[in-house]
Amino acid sequence: MPSTPIRITAQETLSDNWYVLKKYSFELQRRDGSWQPQTREVYDRGNGATILLYNIGRRTVVLTRQFRMPAFVNEHDGYLIEAAAGLLDNASPEERIRKEAEEETGYQVSSVQKIYEAFMSPGSVTERIHFFIGEYQPHDRVGDGGGLEEEGEDIEVLEIDFEEAIAMVQSGEICDGKTIMLLQYLELRLMNAQP
Repeated sequence: MPSTPIRITAQETLSDNWYVLKKYSFELQRRDGSWQPQTREVYDRGNGATILLYNIGRRTVVLTRQFRMPAFVNEHDGYLIEAAAGLLDNASPEERIRKEAEEETGYQVSSVQKIYEAFMSPGSVTERIHFFIGEYQPHDRVGDGGGLEEEGEDIEVLEIDFEEAIAMVQSGEICDGKTIMLLQYLELRLMNAQP
């Protein structure tokens, strides 16, 4: 098998409205050495970052609630409870997530820790998300949050008891993948290690 078992034979831009949707025709070399032609549509919205703000002493987390059209058209009310997140827009992941946390939640966190990065929907979306956690204190709230109106954001800020947030995952009230991953990381690594 060659070092890159892919040969792109054609690409076509299908949409360049909100982000970029392209159709790729390519040949994939299979494990038996044969080449198989395939086509895929790929949505490129850039890479992003997300952060879960937590307070160990109070055993709380800061989440957001906002409307998501793709969830709405897939038999959901559209209002998802999520960790703060945003696209990198040519900034470093750490720089971007600090700014997003403040824009969306009103909290200015002094220290953030990157825990991993992941592709969330690699079958169709190019986005790689950088995952962060950051401990907050009540005095770190420097604004109301809520997002940017010019970006169509109307974000509700929620400070939730950690155990309640875990129960909301189990009940399905929290059903955003990145948020579930961050809450589970916090549960495994930090919250259950505390007295």
